Amino acid sequence: MATMKDIARLAKVSTSTVSHVINNSRFVSEEIREKVLRVVQELNYTPSALARSLKVKETKTIGMLVTATSNPFFAEVMAGVEQYCQQHHYNLIIATTNGDAERLQHHLQMLVQRQVDGLLLMCGDARLNSGEQLNIPLPLVVVDWWFTELNADKIFENSISGGYLATKTLIEAGHRKIGIITGNLKKSLAQNRLEGYKKALTEANIPLNPNWIIESHFDFASGIEGMNKLLEQPEKPTSVFACSDTIAVGAYQAVWQKGLTVPNDISIIGYDDIELAKYLSPPLTTISQPKAELGKLAVETLLKRIRAKSRDFQTIMLEPELVQRNSVRQIK
Repeated sequence: MATMKDIARLAKVSTSTVSHVINNSRFVSEEIREKVLRVVQELNYTPSALARSLKVKETKTIGMLVTATSNPFFAEVMAGVEQYCQQHHYNLIIATTNGDAERLQHHLQMLVQRQVDGLLLMCGDARLNSGEQLNIPLPLVVVDWWFTELNADKIFENSISGGYLATKTLIEAGHRKIGIITGNLKKSLAQNRLEGYKKALTEANIPLNPNWIIESHFDFASGIEGMNKLLEQPEKPTSVFACSDTIAVGAYQAVWQKGLTVPNDISIIGYDDIELAKYLSPPLTTISQPKAELGKLAVETLLKRIRAKSRDFQTIMLEPELVQRNSVRQIK
């Protein structure tokens, strides 16, 4: 494999001159630059990424730690992050923990040892210990939610607004008997979506029925369990706000198992607008989180944090939008 010394010998210049040409770190005359680059091309020389990273203390690599991947929402955000890393010529190392605290610590140590330039954190599991202290000596950006407070930039969606919008959509369709299947209420965004639901009911002078508030988890099985609890109520709701599309998919299954149909027997609105939502039967009306924008902002915010070591951390809030499909029946 060719080295800078080989290039310097053939181009009849110093190795420092070769380094300046390759790294564009100092002025070199056009004549010498062309001579060096000609030899570089002849030898098919590729600079060592490791050697460069040791020199400039930069690996052009960022890490992404995701605690749960069963929800397609996280996979879609991760795909967006990977796309924008490519655009910025950064490598991406993705590590998942599946809710395992020991695995979380192991992956954190691994990413620090790999000398990633910064770290994206995205948590989908409220079972992790919120009192656990994490000392992460890297620039950080929290995406969507994290289970403990960190000195980091944060990118969230306005989940109170999203919960309000979902519930108001059902109200505007004529529904007054509206149930909700939440995520784990240890998660702030689950609390916020419930708060948005309550706000819309209060605004419409609809009494809150505590029997129609089912705390659950953001997964498929919890959607089945939560919908079954609502369908077993003496007085059943005519519509349900499923606080994630994964919950909504499970709710569809529970409705089908009871021999009922969506939306004729019960209307359902979801949250996230995962790719699967438009392929359900009927296609799911849902609140769309801007996943591509979330991934783009996550990468760009982390790169800014890597370059500027300021401790003025920022919180960026994205606004969700309604996607109308066919799972909500109009009641006259």
